[in-house]
Amino acid sequence: MDWFDLVQWPAFAASLAAAYLVGSNDKGRRNTGFWIFLLSNVLWVVWGVHTQAWALVALQVGLAALNVRGLFKTETPA
Repeated sequence: MDWFDLVQWPAFAASLAAAYLVGSNDKGRRNTGFWIFLLSNVLWVVWGVHTQAWALVALQVGLAALNVRGLFKTETPA
């Protein structure tokens, strides 16, 4: 088994944890959730490139853009 195959499991766990945190009423937890989502996007892209799952890679790029948008919406104004 290639070690790249194992990347899908932390990506999976990060995605679930991020979804839980983004659903929080607390702004700080939501913000943390978006950062974890971005980490999961990177992990999914690594795994997707390795397995040549190009639709997954494209999806993760789109979701990363939405997660960046979420980060800006949860940041407190200076």
